[in-house]
Amino acid sequence: MNIEELTLKQKISQMFITGFSGNYVFNRNFCDLLQNGLGGVIFFSHNIDSEKQIKELISSLNKKALIPPFMSIDQEGGRVERTEKIHKGKKYLSAKNAYEMGISFLQDQTKQIALELKSYGFNMNFAPVLDVNTNEENPIIGERAFSNKVDEVIAASKVVIKEYEKYKIMTVGKHFPGHGASNSDSHKTLPLIDLHITDLMENHIQPFEEAIKVGIPAIMVAHVLYPALEDEILPASVSKQIIHDLLIDNLSFNGIIITDDMEMNGIKGVSRLEACIKAINAGVNMFIYRDTTKDIYNLINDIEKAVINGLISEENINTSVEKILQTKQQYGIIQ
Repeated sequence: MNIEELTLKQKISQMFITGFSGNYVFNRNFCDLLQNGLGGVIFFSHNIDSEKQIKELISSLNKKALIPPFMSIDQEGGRVERTEKIHKGKKYLSAKNAYEMGISFLQDQTKQIALELKSYGFNMNFAPVLDVNTNEENPIIGERAFSNKVDEVIAASKVVIKEYEKYKIMTVGKHFPGHGASNSDSHKTLPLIDLHITDLMENHIQPFEEAIKVGIPAIMVAHVLYPALEDEILPASVSKQIIHDLLIDNLSFNGIIITDDMEMNGIKGVSRLEACIKAINAGVNMFIYRDTTKDIYNLINDIEKAVINGLISEENINTSVEKILQTKQQYGIIQ
């Protein structure tokens, strides 16, 4: 697939990862997007009933898609695990508990997750969590983090990233520039992490820097405020200072930059279109929307108009799509 073959709307559609309700697809908006260039599909527990069902569902979606999508999932282990119906409950340990069992255990569990996901047809996992859980009262990270110590998070995450890479499962490190010090949940509100820049760089951003050095292919950006890194009251997910200046320029990341779910309350203070315009101009390559509503379908049309009207550079769209297509080729998603 060559970028020159795609219309502007199809290119913008490649920048979206969306989901749907239920264990089969009846959502017309989702089907239309899939057939016209949707970049990825995100699966939740409500989409997965059995091994046979999920294999058949992913296979059917691949056949319907204009371009083979990223088939993505949050399969961290512990409380963030989407295959409960298959395993009649949680099968894997959380990142913290797996790491505490030892590096060889962590490596083996990662291999099990990777092989299971591969067998179903998944090619992208929103893991590992690279946050350093420095706040014991953190309501959203906790045992999802490997540790509350930066060196331990770095050591564990390197093992996990390399293990997934063996089985061609794309890893997405999250939640840049670090959600571990928060005292609130970005699903519910917009958290404020008011740490000094030195503290952020040494204790929270360093795991992302090390993950970049070992070749992590994608990073997810958080809906969190960081006054030390951004002058305006803007979540990291739409901040040019955090995405372009810090992640791309300073840390030299040239992989795929993905927002956390854009339906979370942490981003609700910015309108959908404004958020997408700011994010694309900041350097974001892909957006997650957990459900493909009519509003999300229309949002792609609105972004297309924004490009035509000069509010978004088409060069930014092309940069994102080239990166997405190259990564899909690299992971054998596009043959």
